[in-house]
Amino acid sequence: MKKSIVFLSALVAILFFSGCNIWNQITGAYNLSQCEFTYNSVDNIQLAGINLGNGSGMSLANMASIATILAGGGNLQTIPFNMALKMNVKNPNKAAAFLNALDYTIEINDLEFIAGKMDIPIRIEPEQTTVLPLNISVDLKNLMNRYSQQRVANVLNSFLGISPDETKVVVKLWPKVMVGKTPIKSPAAIPVVFTFGGK
Repeated sequence: MKKSIVFLSALVAILFFSGCNIWNQITGAYNLSQCEFTYNSVDNIQLAGINLGNGSGMSLANMASIATILAGGGNLQTIPFNMALKMNVKNPNKAAAFLNALDYTIEINDLEFIAGKMDIPIRIEPEQTTVLPLNISVDLKNLMNRYSQQRVANVLNSFLGISPDETKVVVKLWPKVMVGKTPIKSPAAIPVVFTFGGK
């Protein structure tokens, strides 16, 4: 309930300063904030050129390569990591939930992993569920320089299921509405939290 009030207040503030012609967008964005977000899957995982698919059933050779890469990458100047994080979005409303674009951040085990944006329109019909993919591309070398090699390695080992530790993922979504030709980002985020793995 508190999330709904904060989000609606932020959208009303946008409306107040920009006029009634964007009410339809605000309604769609508000309905999106009321949707139920759950973890679906990860796919198309690639680490420094190694294709890991969805991360399940990794070979011993791949695990050995990952260990070497996460140990610092040897002479690698960059350690590119790419994947698609997919979430189920269920719309319990009697009206459609939609928006034109959004910004997002992803934290994994309290590590600020990436900030990105999605400029593809999203629409979920009433009482329907769709899959929202967030495409992630990050240089782990930069994260290692920002945090530490060991912390980044621990997070990735947990996330990829190599270690038995539980993984907590926090996704924050900031819907954007168009005011004229200018996209305006909501001051309030839609928070999505889920965990997987662990014993």
